[in-house]
Amino acid sequence: MPGKSAKNPLIAAVSPVRPPKRLLYGPGPSQVEPRVYKAMAKQVVGHLDPYFFKVFEEAVRMLKLVFGTENSMTFPVSGTGSSGMETAVANFVEPGVKVAVLANGYFCDRISEMVRRQGGELVRLEKPWGEVCSDDEASEFIRRERPQVVAYVTAETSTGAFQSGKAICAAAHAVDALVIADCVTSLGAMPIKVDETGIDIAYSCSQKGLSIPPGLAPITVSPRALDRLKGRKSPQRTWYLDLNLLNEYYFQTPHKYHHTASASLLYGLHEALLAIMQEGLEKRWERHRQAHLSFVKGVEAMGLCMQVREGNRIWNLNTPCVPEGVNDAAVRNMLLEKDGIEIAGGFGPLAGKIFRIGLMGPLATPASVRSFLRIFGKALAANGYKVKAAKAAKA
Repeated sequence: MPGKSAKNPLIAAVSPVRPPKRLLYGPGPSQVEPRVYKAMAKQVVGHLDPYFFKVFEEAVRMLKLVFGTENSMTFPVSGTGSSGMETAVANFVEPGVKVAVLANGYFCDRISEMVRRQGGELVRLEKPWGEVCSDDEASEFIRRERPQVVAYVTAETSTGAFQSGKAICAAAHAVDALVIADCVTSLGAMPIKVDETGIDIAYSCSQKGLSIPPGLAPITVSPRALDRLKGRKSPQRTWYLDLNLLNEYYFQTPHKYHHTASASLLYGLHEALLAIMQEGLEKRWERHRQAHLSFVKGVEAMGLCMQVREGNRIWNLNTPCVPEGVNDAAVRNMLLEKDGIEIAGGFGPLAGKIFRIGLMGPLATPASVRSFLRIFGKALAANGYKVKAAKAAKA
């Protein structure tokens, strides 16, 4: 009829967002606490609003405790964990700067690629995926190469291996090098202790150990590193991640506009950190450690073995090996389709060889571990795994 609007076929084909129920037992994103969702649904304020900076300052105070630092430049970068990595590399690596990377997984390779793109002189200490550098190996390598920057990954998400940092930092400082530490998977679930370890620049993400939706990359920078930044010889190649510009926005008064930071994500960070403070940081670490130990005991009772040797394992990201004859993708698909459980597989040299199973935040509990092991055992059995599978429910 004249005057009557025609139906829009696009609108007719689009339905409201109704995500399926999921239990996120993968390497990230992790399960989000309901209280964090509630905080993120509150009234948005502007990125220069006084209330924004009140919440920001409180979040920073709590973030320092989780990092284990007194660094004044501690804040969440607007972006995912990779933006934290690029902030660290882009600000402290310039053409001709020698960078030593302790390489044992995918995210060490990502750091290396960022170093190359900044024109740095890259040297690598290579270890097989799933192994870590010994204190002696790392120290000898750093003494021999005498780099200006040393980078390592504390918790390598691609393998499940945890790299200790004290010997690395001591050797780096002995040759006057800065230390960059990737804490993307470890922050909030394992001790970082930035100042005690001697880390100069540490970065993380919101969607793993902190149990917040993705979109923020907490970072902390030591006074020693900031002094080095002042002596940078070449122009900064990044604008969005320039620490000098971010300092003017977040920490100087009046706050100088830089970008439109998300108030909603900031509320989520504040609420998640408050939950950690209320639980107690050391209690939270111990809860994740106990969940990890229970998980390992359970999968070993099922006859599976772990990819990473005991003592070098990440607490909140477990990597059991795929049993011979089992298709890991079939197991993962069954868990997702039948039980709404997400886990991940390996990639690179570990493709098809490991499962990557996260026990983070609200899922790092005895009940969650028991429930997961029972369902995981059934999925393995349904895909041809028989040895000791009956023990899964008893672990």
